[in-house]
Amino acid sequence: MSKSKKSKNYDLKSKAVENLTDSGEQTPEYSEEELNKYRSKGKFKIPELAKVLFAKAWFAGAVCYFIFWGLGMYLVSIIDLLFVLGVAQGMVTDLLLNNVIRFIEKQPGANDKWLMVTRKGSLGLVLNVLYGLVQIICVYMLYNVINLAIISVTGAVDTVPLGVEPILFGVFTMGIDLLFIGMKRMLSGMVSDAKTKARGL
Repeated sequence: MSKSKKSKNYDLKSKAVENLTDSGEQTPEYSEEELNKYRSKGKFKIPELAKVLFAKAWFAGAVCYFIFWGLGMYLVSIIDLLFVLGVAQGMVTDLLLNNVIRFIEKQPGANDKWLMVTRKGSLGLVLNVLYGLVQIICVYMLYNVINLAIISVTGAVDTVPLGVEPILFGVFTMGIDLLFIGMKRMLSGMVSDAKTKARGL
């Protein structure tokens, strides 16, 4: 093949590519609802709330497993044990749990409603540690109330009817977390309503 023929073929191919790329037509924009019709969907879809609840219970159970069961025998003082548990719970919440909850959200900030502390960075870590201490104290008190109630019914003194184990500990911690988040939402709603009424006046 001659050099002029090669050059001619190259020019034709280059022109075809340019025609495709410079067609002048813009890519049409489609709504999220339209795109979801063509996305692959599994037969069984786990609700986002179930994922959030499982993550909260699982990470709290992991804290119980590694800290309470792992270090419990070395920390004789219950105050020291509660302090270490609270700090660990706060750090795990800030560094792991909150990031997992944000990762599964469909839109940025959509799952902030399931977080007690939405701040990030050093301040968020400090607030989560303080909140973790509050959570652990509440869980400790809940265990005591349940055990006292069981003892008062059964009369089995000098026993601990309900011991601490990861699964129930995780469920209790998750429940207390949701209780505080619900209180936060209710308080936030009351403040918002008060501000709206104040503007109306």
